[in-house]
Order: sequence, then C-alpha cells, then structure tokens
Amino acid sequence: MGDGSPWPDTAMILAAGLGTRMRPLTLDLPKALVPLGAETLIDRAIARLAKAGISRIVVNIHHHAGLLTDHLAERRFPDILFSSEADGLLETGGAVKRAAPLLGAGPVWIVSVDSVWIEERDAFRTLAAEWRGDAMDCLLLLAGTSRCSGIDGCGDFDRGSDGRLRFRTGPRADFAYSGLSLMTPAAAEADERQAFPLREVWRRLATEGRLFGAELQGQFLHVGDPDALRLAERRLGAPEHPTAPVSGRDDR
Repeated sequence: MGDGSPWPDTAMILAAGLGTRMRPLTLDLPKALVPLGAETLIDRAIARLAKAGISRIVVNIHHHAGLLTDHLAERRFPDILFSSEADGLLETGGAVKRAAPLLGAGPVWIVSVDSVWIEERDAFRTLAAEWRGDAMDCLLLLAGTSRCSGIDGCGDFDRGSDGRLRFRTGPRADFAYSGLSLMTPAAAEADERQAFPLREVWRRLATEGRLFGAELQGQFLHVGDPDALRLAERRLGAPEHPTAPVSGRDDR
C-alpha cells in the first residue's frame, strides 16, 4: 500500500438493508440475493473480494437473514463471518461500528452489496496505491459522474489536487461514491450513536481533512432498484431479470 502497510485481508459487505427500492424483488429475498445475470449480488461481491486476495469477510444481516446465512453456509473461502442486526437496523455507519471487533484495527475494505464495477484498472489496487494511514481514515473509490449507471448523475464529491474530498455544495459535483472504500473501523466507533450512516462519518472526516478519494478507472454500476438492475445487466451483457421493469430512465 501507499505507506508500505500490508494488503488488508479483511472486508465488510454491507448487506442488511431492507431493499425497499428493489421491490418487488426483495419482498421475499434480501437484496444481496437478487440475481444479476447468473449470479446473486453477494456472490459477485464475494468473488471480486476473493480475486483481490481477501480471505476474511464480515457480512451484516437483518432482512431475511436466514436466507442469506443459508446461502453462504457452504462457502469455505473466503471465510465468512456474520454481524447480526436482528435487534434493529443500524444503518451503514452503525453496522461498521458493531462489526468492529470482527474487523480489527484496520484499514479494512468496505463494500456495498449493490455496487458493481467494470474495471479498466484493478479497483482495489487503485485504493491501496493511494492509502496513507498517517493522513487519512477513509479513502473512497470515486467514479466520474459520466461513467456511472443507476444514479442521478449529480455526483457526491469534489476532489482536491491532494486527493482530499469536499462534499458537493452546488447542483453538481465531479464524482460519485462507487461503493468501495478503505477505512479504519475506529472512525465509525468514534460516533456515540448506535445507528447512523457512514455519510455522517465521512462529513466529520472531511472537516478534519482525513477523507480522501481515488478515481475508478472504469465504470460504476449502482444496482439499487429494478431499473438499475436491468441497466447493469445490459452493461454486463447478462441475461435480464424477467421481473425487473424498465422505466426508460437515462442510462447514466
């Protein structure tokens, strides 16, 4: 990595959400088990992590948790651990905070289960090459808004020449978060609340100058609803899901 640290071998897949925007596909399934072509979203995420050499994955679970644990029960590599949110959803930041004892001191890879990349350069190596533990607590993989599918196209962040991030203040920003980051779990543990989004952790880190971004060389496919699922299937050349309608939304 950028500061000579070893390659992190632990990741967390955020998979506990209700998937309300993906209905009706998630009425009887967790979003993580929605098929994208021949593979479920979580199988795609795990395969990509395994390809990157990650040997230990923590998955947070809540909605139809038993279906997800059963689906992953036979896996032998990577090693899968579960962080249960049976007592209530914790949002993304609270999920990382609860899972911190399983994740270790970090940094660790944080992956959104509904994020897929068509990579021109390895996304994990892109982040690892930019990581500097003395200067940052979180490094986000960003995609230029013209290279995204399934988002509104307005972007989330502007990026300084030193890689530091500023949240969008106007109608548009240059980059969107693409669902992959390197992060020290302690950044989430510092929040006293139980349930909170990672975005609020990022805002605090941005004010402290410890939130950075690296640019994805490739395309980001956000698979957040049935329309975005069909768009992703088209981009990947995968068979389309028969129950995922298309609204004609702009393919950006």
